Formats: sequence, structure tokens, C-alpha cells
Amino acid sequence: MKRIRIHYAKTEGLRYTSNLDMQKVWERALRRAGLPLYYSQGFHPQPRIQQACPLPLGLLSRCEIVDVWLEDDTCTLEGTLKALQPALPTGIELLKLEEIDPAAPALQKLAGSADYDITLLDPFPVDELERRTAALLSAETLIRERRGKNYDLRPLVEDLAVVPGEPLRLSARLSVRDGATGRPDELLAALGLDPFGARIVRVRLILAEA
Repeated sequence: MKRIRIHYAKTEGLRYTSNLDMQKVWERALRRAGLPLYYSQGFHPQPRIQQACPLPLGLLSRCEIVDVWLEDDTCTLEGTLKALQPALPTGIELLKLEEIDPAAPALQKLAGSADYDITLLDPFPVDELERRTAALLSAETLIRERRGKNYDLRPLVEDLAVVPGEPLRLSARLSVRDGATGRPDELLAALGLDPFGARIVRVRLILAEA
């Protein structure tokens, strides 16, 4: 058995594909590539495919990660890449493949933080954005509501900075730990900005050391 870690970009073609559907996208692509997938045991065997952490619907990413287990441990990275490349749908751009210890911790347990590049689509005063950003970072709590329940957004915002220029941008680092995930659209709402008035791209996933 071999575990392959695939780094890829999620582009416009799959922008509105949910995390659950991405699992199916990868399963179809891997089967189309003819790769020897490793299946779970039990009454309903499933290919072992593991994503790092959900990407909110509508966001783009240059740093997604998925782990795939292959039955045949003689598969090489070069051979896997050659088979997989033509089988991928529009919207997935392969960046890098690497071999991982099959017994290494699950990706979901390793994911800690994510960096986002947020571009404001409409003009906005840079001084006012800097004022709001400073106020958010100095706040002790930021109580927000998600799915009918209150939560504190503040500890989920690890870093936030205004990037002056045209267009105006924000650079944000948010927690993506299990049960403690900061969403960039909710961050924008806390700043008094319209989440639909921004282009949000996840640019880096920060994993804990295995």
C-alpha cells in the first residue's frame, strides 16, 4: 500500500463544487486514470481518499491537499502523475505529488491554519479599512452567529493586514482546526464589508508537523 499526497489548485471550473462533491470528483478522476485505489473494509468498501479541510463554497484555492491510498506500492510518483493528469476535470491544476507514510496522522488532524488573499472588488477608503482592521484585532471578543448558534470569531483570526494598492486587498490567516474554523466571509462581515463584494483565494494551508 502507498499513500500519495496531491497538492493542487481549485480554479474557476470547480468554484461552486462543494467539499462533498469534490470527494466524488477525485474518486472519478482516480478511477478514470486507472490507478489501483485502496478500499476500506466492510459491507460498503470506499476508496481511501482524504481531504485536508473544507474550502467554503465559492472560494478559489492555490493550495488544496488530498491524500490517496493506492493498493500497489510499486506505483511511482512519476507514473501516478502521468496517469492522473489527463483524467482530471477542468478546475483542478496539479501542483505537486509526494509520498507519505501510510500510517502518518490524518490530514484533518494536521490542518492548523490557512492564509487567504482577499481582493475588494469595489473601491474602498484604505484609511477606513485600516481603522476597522485595527479595531477588530484589538477586540477581546467578536461574537458572531453560525447555523443559529453564537461563537467567538476573534480567536480564529490569527493575523490580518491591509495590503494597499489597486485593487485594495486583505491578507488573513484563519484557524482551520477541527471545531475551530474561521471563515473569510464571516471575517469580512465582521469588518462591515459585503462578502459578495470580494474575491477570496486560499493561498496556503499550514499543517502541523506529523
